[in-house]
Amino acid sequence: MGRARLAELHGVATSYEPAPGQGLQVPEDTVVAVLAALGVDASTPRAVRDALDAHAATERRRLLPGAVVLRAAADGTPRAHGRALPTLPEGTALRVDTEGGRAIAWDGAPLFGGAGLAEALPLGSHLLRAHAPDGRSACVPLIVAPERLPAPPERSHGFLVQLYSLLSARSWGMGDLGDLAELAAWSGRAFGSDFVQVNPLHAAVPGAPTDPSPYRPSSRRFPDPVYLRVEDIAEFAYLDGPARERAEVLLGRAAALREGVLRRDALIDRDAVWAAKRQALELVRAVPLSPGRRAAYCDFLAEQGQALDDHSTWCALAEVHGPDWRTWPGALKDPRSARTARTRGELLDRVDFHCWLAWLTDQQLAAAQRAAREAGMRIGLVHDLAIGVHPAGADAWAQQHAFAAGMSVGAPPDAFSPHGQDWGLPPWRPDALAATGYAPYRDLLRALMRHAGALRIDHVMGLFRLWWVPEGCEPTRGTYVRYDAEAMLGVLALEADRAAATVIGEDLGTVEPGVRESLAERGVLGTSVLWFERDYDGAGGRAEPLEPGRWRTDCLATATTHDLPSTAARLTGDHVELRHRLGLLTRPLGVEQREDATAVAEWMALFGRLGLLPEGPGDEVAAVKAVHRFLLRTPARMIGVWLPDTVGDRRPQNLPGTWDQYPNWRLPIADATGRPLSLEDLAASPRLHALMDELRTAPTSGTWGKTWGGTWGEWPATGPVGPVGPP
Repeated sequence: MGRARLAELHGVATSYEPAPGQGLQVPEDTVVAVLAALGVDASTPRAVRDALDAHAATERRRLLPGAVVLRAAADGTPRAHGRALPTLPEGTALRVDTEGGRAIAWDGAPLFGGAGLAEALPLGSHLLRAHAPDGRSACVPLIVAPERLPAPPERSHGFLVQLYSLLSARSWGMGDLGDLAELAAWSGRAFGSDFVQVNPLHAAVPGAPTDPSPYRPSSRRFPDPVYLRVEDIAEFAYLDGPARERAEVLLGRAAALREGVLRRDALIDRDAVWAAKRQALELVRAVPLSPGRRAAYCDFLAEQGQALDDHSTWCALAEVHGPDWRTWPGALKDPRSARTARTRGELLDRVDFHCWLAWLTDQQLAAAQRAAREAGMRIGLVHDLAIGVHPAGADAWAQQHAFAAGMSVGAPPDAFSPHGQDWGLPPWRPDALAATGYAPYRDLLRALMRHAGALRIDHVMGLFRLWWVPEGCEPTRGTYVRYDAEAMLGVLALEADRAAATVIGEDLGTVEPGVRESLAERGVLGTSVLWFERDYDGAGGRAEPLEPGRWRTDCLATATTHDLPSTAARLTGDHVELRHRLGLLTRPLGVEQREDATAVAEWMALFGRLGLLPEGPGDEVAAVKAVHRFLLRTPARMIGVWLPDTVGDRRPQNLPGTWDQYPNWRLPIADATGRPLSLEDLAASPRLHALMDELRTAPTSGTWGKTWGGTWGEWPATGPVGPVGPP
């Protein structure tokens, strides 16, 4: 009982339910290991008693919680929400030191009721100071956040794309930020699109080869310079002499890489692309910056501060000692050691090189967002936040205090992964986040929203709890660790409000009861994928496809994602054949095919009943249109179109459960025959234009049933959403 109580006090689960009503106990050695990662010794009964006594003593001395998070009500009054807060001794003096440098006094009225403030508390990250008559004092972070996050336009649509897969005639063998700007400018003007959602652009851990997954980055704070368009750097135009000749050779190599992918069906070779770009960037760096550009660079260095210095130092050290800081010599493992400081000075030129790369990438991201807005997009870029970072990378080195040593994030066993999952990503310690006023999380959000109109958060359920797996253990022997969701959502709301950015949560799969409701209450949009939207509470125990009028409004609705089959593959059953060829099926091929065909047929029948397939059955192109016509009938605020779907691409970008059996994260967009297509090919594709015409002529606000009042021949007013318009 003592260990269970200690675990509860620190947010560590001792049991969980993989399915409603199916409780499982967490192994005791797992609980002990997770508590140890949180700095709590629970290895023996005596250690447990000592830890409980120490916790009780700390609570008796504590005036304030580790961090205070308040919501600003409609009248601007800050209030606590959904938590028990301490009663302060009478006569306790309170003061708020705001992030803007002002001191605001409380006159002794109830601390968290909002009364007694000398002036209104502004939104922001402040310090709350308390001095009690008995001599106790406290100074803790105080976060004042808006009630809700910014809402997206009432109705919008846009492309979803893995940027590396989008090559143009100017790419260096993989898609880059120049291509992103072109895609945004074209789709905004040609189709009235409001956004482009991309994969995480986080900096990768260099390797031989580099892990191509954008979801295991070295740093989530800084983007990867592999996405730079070298020719768009201002100083590139001023290369001359031998440097210009060398640059021309590298441009030729870039063309060969590009043609290899687009014309000879080669895979995207990230390492070859970076090798060519890095050499070109070394040449460009030798060109002096103009006074204005130099001033802008210095401003960027000052603005990014310690975080950029740490990131660039890790990059420079990785060039010398390898990309895993855990194998570096002695004191270099500590970013604050004297030896690290000396070595940083010795490598100052390389540190500055990586700072310069971060600045250039930031500039080109800003240019892409500017191009999107100038094309009429109301949202623009939608960036993606991965759930964690590589344990060997820059963030894990620079923020060791914030990560739980010896732990990895994953998922418990479920119907899709009976053995559970271990993603190999160290989790943040909830206690360390609170102690810093959530600074690592806050700064990360601010950096990602810097040049974005919206942010997608992968596995958004992680704001509430994460499955921790002790090092060396099977994923089945993990447990859940709870985070302060009110604080995590408060910081998210604050930074989104400052950036005027919408937030989309990836909430697919098993979701704890109440999580979706809490996210919706704060204005975080969910993610709804057509094939998963079924009435699981329907009569007879059969989950029929969910009618469009019953979909939730506050979501991004789409036909597929980067981890799922493309729409063409789903409709044709190609994805089942692929998994069979790779030995990934757990049941006979015939069983899988029949079940998959039945599911598709149910959706096709619904499309037919709703008049969404006037072309009739048997036409794949028409069926893909019907899928998107259906999405337009839902009340979803955002409609996402997977860019490969527009040209009939059969191949998933990532096939979960594979590593070297399938070229994950290395495929260019291709047509239905597998022929790679460039951005120019996409822009000229009749199939793409025909599909996008469905969205371009659709109403731009509200739901179909609420905003369209006409009648439309082959589009009869059927179903629960009332009269609808043509696509």
